[in-house]
Amino acid sequence: MAKEKIVLAYSGGLDTSVILKWLKETYDAEIIAFTADIGQREELDGLEAKALATGASKVYIDDLTEEFASDFIYPMFQAGALYEGQYLLGTSIARPLIAKRMVEIARAEGATAIAHGATGKGNDQVRFELTAAALAPEIQVIAPWRNEEFRAQFPGRAEMIAYAEKHGIPVTASASKPYSTDRNLLHISFESGMLEDPWFDPSADSCKDMYVLSVSPEDAPDQSEYVELTFEQGNCVALNGERLSPLGVMDKLNELGGKHGIGRVDMVENRFVGMKSRGVYETPGGTILFTAHRKMESLTMDRDVMHLRDGLIAKYATLVYNGFWFAPERLALQALVQESQKNVTGVVRLKLYKGNVIGAGVQSPVSLYNPDIATMEADPTQAYDQGDATGFIRLNALRLKVSSGVEQNNK
Repeated sequence: MAKEKIVLAYSGGLDTSVILKWLKETYDAEIIAFTADIGQREELDGLEAKALATGASKVYIDDLTEEFASDFIYPMFQAGALYEGQYLLGTSIARPLIAKRMVEIARAEGATAIAHGATGKGNDQVRFELTAAALAPEIQVIAPWRNEEFRAQFPGRAEMIAYAEKHGIPVTASASKPYSTDRNLLHISFESGMLEDPWFDPSADSCKDMYVLSVSPEDAPDQSEYVELTFEQGNCVALNGERLSPLGVMDKLNELGGKHGIGRVDMVENRFVGMKSRGVYETPGGTILFTAHRKMESLTMDRDVMHLRDGLIAKYATLVYNGFWFAPERLALQALVQESQKNVTGVVRLKLYKGNVIGAGVQSPVSLYNPDIATMEADPTQAYDQGDATGFIRLNALRLKVSSGVEQNNK
């Protein structure tokens, strides 16, 4: 009788390596290891051999970088999504793509379950499992960190390291980097360890070696650099006149942003599960793209359409953060966002300098800005009669006068 198959989201780190072996022993199952290449670069080196040596029967390492950029990052940036005013959702937006591919592999392989190494205290468990529920409700999800037997066997990292050594699993865990990281095309995050103290300063010179994608603003070049981003219907399609795919845009902007110390964020955020957590993020390319997109909208998007979309940013960002990417309400919001972007076309020029993204010009063939109307000089078009503002103000002031009169009478 064929063994049960389980597809495991595998990173090659201590946790998922131990989980791979533990799943194989506990469920007497074939473990298919899956790693999504979403821009981790050198972190993928040697993963296939390590997974097979740890006990995987098969390994998938799929390049999803182009799909990640075009179908996840770009639509999210069109929505102007920013969680709690600071976080560009780099980890959050990657999880639904990983889970989507996991369930596709599970179906192709005839697996009955998928598994992940997300802890029971974090957001990722929710993101993986809500995606699976939306796309493949028939597939079981195994979350070892929510299993009492697993937690009893591995109450701490020392027990996991000992288990790995016993089973010949290469261990890279080290006290020299007392924090966890998660990297992809959009960003890299740093959490736990010394960062759990919100008074700890991650911008100090002693932390320079922690960062991966960017230099510190103090070490960035003393000379500024200009970059021009060309947009078509809300998507960046070219840099400095060179047409690029979404992946090409992100790669180039990450290089530019990292060079100039752009995109570092240190914040305490509200997790979906109810607690606050402290995270440090590097999002160099995303920060440039986000800023440029907003400037392009300022010239080309109708005022009330912009205000309507902006009123939904917090809702949209929270849906992404909480794992509802494939929920019907996010899809409905995306339809509105897509409609709002149809005229977001033109070129934005930015100046990059020591951690700053500075607007340096914007132009569009469908610009809604008319200098003849906006000028402080005489309007040659006579489209706006300043005298009309008198009645406009009087009508808008009426309710304020009535309210003030009532308050005065009641004193």
